[in-house]
Amino acid sequence: MILYLLGTRDVISKSDSPDMKFLHGLPAFHDFEAKLAKEQKALGHDIREATDEVFRSRHSVVSDEAENRMHAIKAVMVATIG
Repeated sequence: MILYLLGTRDVISKSDSPDMKFLHGLPAFHDFEAKLAKEQKALGHDIREATDEVFRSRHSVVSDEAENRMHAIKAVMVATIG
């Protein structure tokens, strides 16, 4: 099962599969460390796409996605340069 919604523990716990994966194409707001996230939180808005708890959990494969994209970009660069 692939879940591509707001990543919260509540949403993940509703999955019937212990092997459920959280996917996200980086960059992602998952905490309030970014300037924009801090500003929006001060205005009463939560712009996070996932909670930090889910983003760093065993269900998360966001790092793998980012690495795969990096290799795809390198391949496009090689193909267009030479």
